[in-house]
Amino acid sequence: MKVRYFLPVPLLRKAVLAAGLSAALFGAAPALAQADQMPAGSLTMEGRGTVAVAPDMAVISASVVTTGDNAAEALAGNSAAIAKVIEAIKSEGIETKDIQTRGFGIYPRYDHSNSSNRQPDIIGYEIRNGVEVKVRDLTKLGGLLTLTVESGANAVDGIRFEVSDPEQKLDEARKQAVAAARHKAEVFAAAAGVELGTIVSITETGVEMPQPVMMRAEGMMAAKASSVPVEAGEEIIGANVTIRWSLK
Repeated sequence: MKVRYFLPVPLLRKAVLAAGLSAALFGAAPALAQADQMPAGSLTMEGRGTVAVAPDMAVISASVVTTGDNAAEALAGNSAAIAKVIEAIKSEGIETKDIQTRGFGIYPRYDHSNSSNRQPDIIGYEIRNGVEVKVRDLTKLGGLLTLTVESGANAVDGIRFEVSDPEQKLDEARKQAVAAARHKAEVFAAAAGVELGTIVSITETGVEMPQPVMMRAEGMMAAKASSVPVEAGEEIIGANVTIRWSLK
């Protein structure tokens, strides 16, 4: 014989209500947790800053190229010629620490006139020996270029203008880049009716430093009566940043 128990109606209603309320609360908990985990809004902006600076130093790359029937002969002639060039450079007050040998090489010269498939004959050698000279007083640059050519350098590979304190100027450009990014972010935030929060990340996306300015010896050979005219101009140092803000 089965015995069945029945709750009074008031108690049954309370039990059903309690079960329903419990299910509602526990069912809502994951949704509330997901809402708390939703990422806050953010705003990302790029900024660029530049500083125009006048170079205060130049680097000259000059070479002496000689040829000879054999390597020893060509080397002897080249060594004497480059020594004369270095002596002339020092006579202009350039210190030894600012003169450095660069680009030394010995290259065989071949006779390609024979159309046969055999290896071409070596008919002589070419020697190239160069110096890199730092000119810290730009008022001497034009005269030094002319003197370098007149003393025997027959290849001026280039002139590179430099700024003696590029990192300090770069820091100024970086500050401008950050300010530019913040300004744009504030404009966008105000237009969207939101307020900037804290900075989430800052990334430097690139820097711009002065580039070499090339000058060849051909343009200097005719300027033996006076100094080679040289204008340093201005160089641009720049920085780019990307900044991300959270939104309140």
